[in-house]
Parts: sequence; structure tokens; C-alpha cells
Amino acid sequence: MNETFQKALAASETSCTVHAHEYGELPVAALVFSPELLNACATNACGHYNTSWTCPPASGTMEEQRDKILSYKNAFIFTTKHDLEDSFDYEGMTNGKELHTALTLEFRNRLGNTFPVYGAGSCPICSDGTGQYHCAFPDPCQFPEKKIGSIEAAGINVTELSKAAGVKYNNGPNTVTYFSMVLY
Repeated sequence: MNETFQKALAASETSCTVHAHEYGELPVAALVFSPELLNACATNACGHYNTSWTCPPASGTMEEQRDKILSYKNAFIFTTKHDLEDSFDYEGMTNGKELHTALTLEFRNRLGNTFPVYGAGSCPICSDGTGQYHCAFPDPCQFPEKKIGSIEAAGINVTELSKAAGVKYNNGPNTVTYFSMVLY
């Protein structure tokens, strides 16, 4: 296991109110890319399609993203798990995503600009501090060296990613799990 990333993650946890639930690593060749994910993006279910540099179509085709990702050897993965009141607890899911994003941002800051980082959903760098993101798109990205890609918008099947990395995708009833990864 990559000690640099473990140390950065542990240090990040001291600055956040959430801790990583699990982590693992895998060769990027084990990642499964699914065109269906980008088709789902095109329906704009999350509201970020054509509004962010890290989401389709601006993020590039799946083939372009796959080529970029496969130019690295390995991926370090970490998850956060959040308890929900019930399976319809949207507020709990949103709060969990915000906590996961805070950990991902702190982790990325500790790594510097050396490694590409991918998180859950659209890039959170341009935030107004309330959890609302305001990407400069279609104007040029204001922080291209800091941007955080979206695992799903890259076409990566997170269920298969979890299996390959040896971490749980589903952590039981009334929970939600979010994923981030760094390429190296």
C-alpha cells in the first residue's frame, strides 16, 4: 500500500470531521469503464451536465478519459461511509457527500498538484462555501491545476472499482458510501 497516500489521508482526517472508512489500491488496468455511465450523465440527472469542466461533454469522451487514466500505473482509493435515518434520507446523503468532499479536498491539498484526484460528483473547487458549486464553465477553468475529476463522469464503474480495490460498495442498510481516488 502506498505509504505517501496513507499518511496524507491520515493527516487530512485530523483537519476534517469525517474519517476514511476504507482504502485500497489497484492497478488502473483493473478499472472497468462503462459507456452507460456517460449516457446517464447526458440525462443531466445530477444537474452538472454541460455546466462543469469535469463533467461531460467538457470532460472529454470516455476514450479520452480512459487513455489519460490508463497512462498511470495505479490508483489509491478511499471511501467514507455515512449513516442515514432511512433509505430516503436525502439530507443525510447530501451532508455525507459534503463531508466526503471536504476530506477529498484536504487530501488533494496535502498532495499538491502532483497527482490527479477524482471524487464523487462534479469538481468542488469553485464553491461559494455553502455546498453550491459555481464552475466558470464555459469560461476557462480558474484553477486547472487544482480541479478534481469525477469518477463517474470518467466512465468508471464504481461497483467494479470497489471490488478490484477490496473495499465495500454497500455498507449495509441506511448508509451511503462515497469514493475518491488518486492516480499515480
